[in-house]
Amino acid sequence: MRLASGQHNRKSNRLKDYDYTLAGAYFVTIVTYQHQCLFGEIINGEVTLNSLGLIAYEQWQRLGKRFTKADFSTFVIMPNHVHGIIQFWGAGENAQDLRDQISPLRPYPRPHIIPGSLGAIVRAYKASVSYRLNASRRFSDKTIWQRNYYDHIIRNEEEFENIWEYIQTNPRRWQEDEFH
Repeated sequence: MRLASGQHNRKSNRLKDYDYTLAGAYFVTIVTYQHQCLFGEIINGEVTLNSLGLIAYEQWQRLGKRFTKADFSTFVIMPNHVHGIIQFWGAGENAQDLRDQISPLRPYPRPHIIPGSLGAIVRAYKASVSYRLNASRRFSDKTIWQRNYYDHIIRNEEEFENIWEYIQTNPRRWQEDEFH
């Protein structure tokens, strides 16, 4: 929906006033534009990635090199979405250091995205995959992802185990997926 000023009226699904740089675990789901099956297929309950899916896989693994205070080891690339658990440890202090280094003369270009936050990580992932996919397909600026992403703050070990199980078994439930 557009406002009279031309601005989009977007309702965020993030918790108001929550610091998404805090140490903890976050479950994220990132979906392709219009649920297009860009990354491969499911054969006998197993993910078979195509060349685009391999790019999405590689870029997820590379997040650990860029964001060193987080763990990205639990994830699955599905034909039309990505599920992952991102775990921060001691990240809040580092993100505050980054925010403090932003000069008022040259402010951070995306004031609503805090450096080192969950949003910054998802944005970096989506951007790197989009760039690589568009370059490999010789497109420019073709939309790869739906706007935004789903996140859930994992509050305890039982919840973590349930979400881990959900991610690991997601390919076997592909036929039940409403967007399949």
